[in-house]
Amino acid sequence: MRQVRQVRQVRQVRQVRQVRQVRQVRQDRKGGATMVIEPVTELGSGGALRLPRARVLSPSAPPATYTAAVERYLTGAGIAKSSARIYRISLTTWGWMVAGQPAPTGRARRGAKPPAVPISVIDGLGLPEVLAELAAGRADEMGADTVNRELSIARRAIGWWQRQGWITCDPTIGIERRPAPPDRTKALAESQIAALWHLDVALREKTLWKMLYESAARADEVLCLNVEDLYPQDKRGKITAKGGATEWIHWQSGTAQLLPRLIAGRIHGPLFLTGRKAPAGTATLDVCEETSRARLSYRRAEEIFEESTRLLANPLAQPEDIKDLEGWTLHRLRHSALTHDAENGTSTPMLLARSRHASVRSLER
Repeated sequence: MRQVRQVRQVRQVRQVRQVRQVRQVRQDRKGGATMVIEPVTELGSGGALRLPRARVLSPSAPPATYTAAVERYLTGAGIAKSSARIYRISLTTWGWMVAGQPAPTGRARRGAKPPAVPISVIDGLGLPEVLAELAAGRADEMGADTVNRELSIARRAIGWWQRQGWITCDPTIGIERRPAPPDRTKALAESQIAALWHLDVALREKTLWKMLYESAARADEVLCLNVEDLYPQDKRGKITAKGGATEWIHWQSGTAQLLPRLIAGRIHGPLFLTGRKAPAGTATLDVCEETSRARLSYRRAEEIFEESTRLLANPLAQPEDIKDLEGWTLHRLRHSALTHDAENGTSTPMLLARSRHASVRSLER
């Protein structure tokens, strides 16, 4: 009988070893403490099975400021590099509101940094009421999609900070998501597109807008184009699409006539450049070796297009009211191109190929 018991115990040890060959680390979701479970390596005294032991480690020390907590979250919560920029912008916006101030918008936002406040202010008793008021004011200025995205990101970060034991409260608990009404006017009329081509803007903007409309490509894809990606004789270029796939976009004669003037003999580097030299620290891939200028960013391209189209978007407004108006977004050029193709009888398979959508439902958005 003793030999049978020993055999059973050895089998138990082997089974546990197979399951726990390495140390298992669990994150306590409530307090942020780390539980380390030691593996079973041997029998205890008298041939008894030694059970694994658990040791609870104290949570990490909280950061001194809200800004430092944001950086700890972005590097420690597994945020993808492709999403980190949007997360940082959204959390910086909340940084102003956590400090009791409205977040700046438009040009005032560029380079602005929120006041330094300790992370502990999030647990302040009066903060939920302050945030609710500031969030309501921001919702009146920005679109529902923007404020809802910022709210979702803030709540993910707050939840992560709570699990680290740095804070205990969620001051956004009383803020509701804004309903986003469907926009059924995304497509511009052909007359509006025609008026767009008559605007007095720089060659760079003319070329970018023409290419976006004629190719129906996404703005971020086109802005990532390099000169060496172009095949002007075929009126096409190679872009990196969603998911990292390399795909073709095609344009028409309008873009073909403008490209040679924009390229101006360059053979390498970003196609669309800023008007000034690249600041120190700019990635090499985003700098033109011949001119030392940087790649045009999506944010700046969107700003220019929105400001340039304010009077077109509000035909009854007066020029002196332009600061209070809203223009169009770059995405509307893509949506308009596909809508006009459909109205002109282009088949659904051709529209899917041109848009590079995988489903008809995505095409309808």
